[in-house]
Amino acid sequence: MPADQENGSPSAAAPDHEVVEHLNIKVTDNNNEVFFKIKKSTKLEKLMNAFCERQGKALNTVRFVFEGQRVQPTDTPAALEMQDGDTLEVYQEQVGGA
Repeated sequence: MPADQENGSPSAAAPDHEVVEHLNIKVTDNNNEVFFKIKKSTKLEKLMNAFCERQGKALNTVRFVFEGQRVQPTDTPAALEMQDGDTLEVYQEQVGGA
């Protein structure tokens, strides 16, 4: 039996490479579309900061949404089960209302 287990080990190691694969994520604010290539394990904070820097916006003035749910800077594409080609939407943060 140990021979079978050893033969299974390399194939079990192959999915590790999939974890490191990159995703192409589209970020849109209805006026602009920016494409980012990131790892599934990368915190979305990097993408969010890069988008805001490119668009000249402050991070605290916008919110990022994926499939109707607000995205937190500590989220990762893997945690959100994002797929290659998915879209993050960016909206102006609205404060107040009474």
